[in-house]
Amino acid sequence: MTTQEVADKLVSLCREGKYEEAYGLYADDAVSMEMPGVPNERTEGLPNIIQGYAQWASNIEEAHGGTVGDPMVVGNHFVVPMTSDVTFKQGGRVNMEEFCMYQVEGGKIKKAQFFYDPSAMF
Repeated sequence: MTTQEVADKLVSLCREGKYEEAYGLYADDAVSMEMPGVPNERTEGLPNIIQGYAQWASNIEEAHGGTVGDPMVVGNHFVVPMTSDVTFKQGGRVNMEEFCMYQVEGGKIKKAQFFYDPSAMF
């Protein structure tokens, strides 16, 4: 798949709430990077990335909504703006905005990096 095709497929799956299915777009040796100082700041390998997402999702008491913007593709990278409105089991309700940047190699997501204000989560 081209970078544009990967970007479009990821956005489509996320808009449908099919986050687990979206991991099929990732390379087995993908890297996921959160903001500095956040737990699991750097996660290597698809199984570990999936486990980290499951751990994060298990802390959510209720999801109130969110948005997934259109991807902007430049070369083998793309950026997607996203928002989420969730209530955590501990910590209360959080409205978060983020930019999600992805690097594609060989038709798969090789690196995902997320930019947001971590103080909104803690």
